[in-house]
Amino acid sequence: MAKAANGPLGSLNGKLNNLVFYTLNGQHICRTIGDPGKPSINQLANRQAMSVTMRMVKSINEFISVSFDLEAQGTVKNAHNLATSYIKKKALKGEYPNLSVDYSKVELSHGTLQGATGLTLEKTETGVQISWNTEGRYDDIVMILLCHPLRRSATSRINASRRDAGTCFIKLEQDGILDEPIEAYICFRAANGKEISDSVYLGNLNGEAETEEEIIKKRKYDEVKQRFDLVESDYLQQIKDNWGNPVDSKAFRTLAKEYEVLKGKLLHLPGKPG
Repeated sequence: MAKAANGPLGSLNGKLNNLVFYTLNGQHICRTIGDPGKPSINQLANRQAMSVTMRMVKSINEFISVSFDLEAQGTVKNAHNLATSYIKKKALKGEYPNLSVDYSKVELSHGTLQGATGLTLEKTETGVQISWNTEGRYDDIVMILLCHPLRRSATSRINASRRDAGTCFIKLEQDGILDEPIEAYICFRAANGKEISDSVYLGNLNGEAETEEEIIKKRKYDEVKQRFDLVESDYLQQIKDNWGNPVDSKAFRTLAKEYEVLKGKLLHLPGKPG
């Protein structure tokens, strides 16, 4: 039952048939509930877009809680909402069901503070070295984000350095992480916290990470290949034991059929290494 606490012309609160009314951040919200039925292609595409977006947003939450804080102030949105909106609308590529993040288009902050120029990104034996032009207010704080797509995690440095330092080294100690894809970003924040610059994409190290679709295809190929290897071994061994001739039995004919089917699948199945 929905209640009209402020009279017949006021906002509702509660459930009315398949509608739910509530207040969120000072706004009156109404949404439907219940079984929506079979989703359309557009709905499935939207769900995947949100899923891909949320995986990234979750991994960079520490960074965006600071980088979008100023933009969120005085609005009904929060830093999480802003990051989700910008990534979903501007930084996805591909078509359903092959949607993925276009890291070069990800925006992590918006502001009027002088941005980063003269940027370089370099991998060393123990970490990542980032350099920039020192032109601008000397005590601006440098914020750096390194995304690790394969691990669905990020290395966040909210107070990485000062603008006048011109460079910053970020040590990465996790086993193997320096050989995996890394997507890097930088922005500047005023020392008093009242201004921020637009974020800048520093670039990629070690190539792009595989998409979810590519991972699924490789996993499927590996499963079929493992089964084929077992069947092939048994098939060839039985022929060898029968002096190089097919065995005249129903079991062998079934085995031979599976061997040919799997062999044909592997010729056309996507996800093959190399």
